[in-house]
Order: sequence, then structure tokens, then C-alpha cells
Amino acid sequence: MAADKLRGHIDLILLTTLEGGPLYGLKIIQEVQARNGGAFFFKEGTLYPALHRLEKQKLIAVSAQLSDMGGPPRKVYRLTESGEKRLREEQTGWRSFSNAMQTFGGSA
Repeated sequence: MAADKLRGHIDLILLTTLEGGPLYGLKIIQEVQARNGGAFFFKEGTLYPALHRLEKQKLIAVSAQLSDMGGPPRKVYRLTESGEKRLREEQTGWRSFSNAMQTFGGSA
């Protein structure tokens, strides 16, 4: 999927990815790729600004976790209650959009 088609959907993708539990940056990237079969992916330059924005909006929280590789602690991201609520709202909106697009003979 082209990057321009991701615009406006990054929050939904990230919140949905974190719905399964806390993840650090590289695991988020891997999870997104695994879920969409490689159709699109986040580069670090897209991922981290989006995560920082979601943190500033209090939709996700960040904590430090010791690295299993012996390096510096990793930043681990998790949904907050506000993030869970926003996720439900975004999913409802996406379902409505997807259903409306199907009336035009395609699937969203």
C-alpha cells in the first residue's frame, strides 16, 4: 500500500497493534508487517513521531524495559484507558467507511 494511503490511518493501525499488549518499537514494526502481509510498513521516521504524538495525547503510555539483548532499556508502549476508548471509536468509524466503500463495488 502506498504511503499516501496510510495517511489518516496511522493512529488506528498503531492503537490496534498495541491492543494485544505492550510492545517496543521494532516489535511494533514487525507486528504491523506480519498483520498486513507486507502490504505496507512503518519506517522509524514515521513510527516514532506518531508514537510520541499518541503519548502526548495520553492515548498510549511509555515505560522502560530491560533489553533481553543486554543493551540500554527499551521504551515499551501500551494503550491507556483513553487509548482503548479512542481505538473503539476509530474502529467504528473505519467499519462505517469500509461498509460505505463496498457500495461502490470495491472493498476497503
